Amino acid sequence: MDEQGLTDAAIFLMSLGEEEAAEVFKHLSPKEVQRLGETIAKTRAVTRDKVDAVLVKFTNAAAAQSLLVSDTSNYVKAVLRRALGDDKASLLIDRILQGGDVSGIESLKWMDPLSVAELLRNEHPQIVAAILVHLDFEQAAGVLKQLTERQRNEVLLRVATLEGIQPTALKDLNEVLFKVLAGGDKIRKTSLGGVKAAAEIINLLGANIEGTVIESIKGFDPDLAQKIMDKMFVFDDVNKLDDKSIQMVLKEVASDTLIVALKGASPELKEKILNNMSSRAAETLREDLESRGPMRLSEVEAQQKEVLKVVRRLADEGQIVIGGGGDDSFV
Repeated sequence: MDEQGLTDAAIFLMSLGEEEAAEVFKHLSPKEVQRLGETIAKTRAVTRDKVDAVLVKFTNAAAAQSLLVSDTSNYVKAVLRRALGDDKASLLIDRILQGGDVSGIESLKWMDPLSVAELLRNEHPQIVAAILVHLDFEQAAGVLKQLTERQRNEVLLRVATLEGIQPTALKDLNEVLFKVLAGGDKIRKTSLGGVKAAAEIINLLGANIEGTVIESIKGFDPDLAQKIMDKMFVFDDVNKLDDKSIQMVLKEVASDTLIVALKGASPELKEKILNNMSSRAAETLREDLESRGPMRLSEVEAQQKEVLKVVRRLADEGQIVIGGGGDDSFV
């Protein structure tokens, strides 16, 4: 969600009232809750015209109304407590309003990657791997980028060889972290970790780090490294999709995202994308690509990741096929 989208969503939620907004928050990810909460907390004054415009955008059936939230800090506290309960809400409220720190496996999901990395930096790689597989892949990759090359390689090797996790396996971490593991040995281990998880995380590390990690794992176990590479899918691999799959992906990707992503694409991939668009759309895209000036590599890579998320989602849903290793396997 871009900044304008965040602002509109914040205004919309504030216009709903605490109870209804809390219901919306229940369906959002930790990252989305944090970004929206921060935006609400920073909002001070909104005109009636702006509220009306946002309401019309979100739903034509909504009645125009003025925004009556005068104390946004108290508002976001109340909404988060309703949505998440007092304990979780307190963790996030501290982060949004006071910048407080939190701990615990579940709490790590609310923290930025640098903070998580600092917390885990001196832990055994097996413990770090067991914790990272509980986070979303993007956050886990962000944590790994903050570690040394040696630590990163050792952790990814262990992520790739994990077959499941018993809650008690995490008790080597400090007392604050293993509080969330109540339930003991009787809890059935979850299917976290493995080759696919390692591949998903490595995909998000960037080309330079990716190469060193793969080479390190290859030195330990060539077959394992090959299995990981077979599950990996980078932006240039979009060129390997068939035309029907390309067309399905294009339906799901926003125009602005595609334009920025293609700034760093190979000529072959650009042509394949253009060939799977209508003549008018292709001409517009060419003009947009030519009119855009130089862009930061980080911006291009960020939008390429957004395209890859769409590709992987469609593959997971069985709507498109990503060939792995030259056979009939699916990702």
